[in-house]
Amino acid sequence: MDVYEAIRTRKSVRSYLDREIGDEVLNRILGAGRLAPSARNDQEWRLVVVRDRNTKRKLSEAANNQGFVAEAGAVIACCGVSGGRLMRCGQDPMPIDVAIIIDHITLAAVEEGLGTCWVGSFYADQVRTILGIPDDIAVVELLAMGYPKDPSPAGKNRLALDEVACYESWSF
Repeated sequence: MDVYEAIRTRKSVRSYLDREIGDEVLNRILGAGRLAPSARNDQEWRLVVVRDRNTKRKLSEAANNQGFVAEAGAVIACCGVSGGRLMRCGQDPMPIDVAIIIDHITLAAVEEGLGTCWVGSFYADQVRTILGIPDDIAVVELLAMGYPKDPSPAGKNRLALDEVACYESWSF
């Protein structure tokens, strides 16, 4: 599979097979994420990988009772260690860098036959308590990952390219 195929076929998966993700597969996926770029190469991301059924159930409850979170083979709490700085453009690089590592992980997961779902509906304070994450660490996103019950590729409804990209100056 090439990266364009992975991008075309990746979809949000909310129904998983009861199948464990092997250590080798998981380490390849996490290794691909680790190669993600970051502002100033600060690598402000930290990942808490959860495979324990009881802990995934608790995370599911903290994620607004979204049952698929408990079904996933793994749930990754994608966290950020903020250096407290802004880039020259005025943006905090930490959540952007965390998003980049998540995207690398999701595409590597497709290559491995896994599906993922970004989960933004959760209570960070509950996730911190469940996983022992310190208060000064941002819980940016949860990522559910596992073998999808429906492995068919995504049918993506996207805006036309000329609706999202213009050249040389703003012309929307």
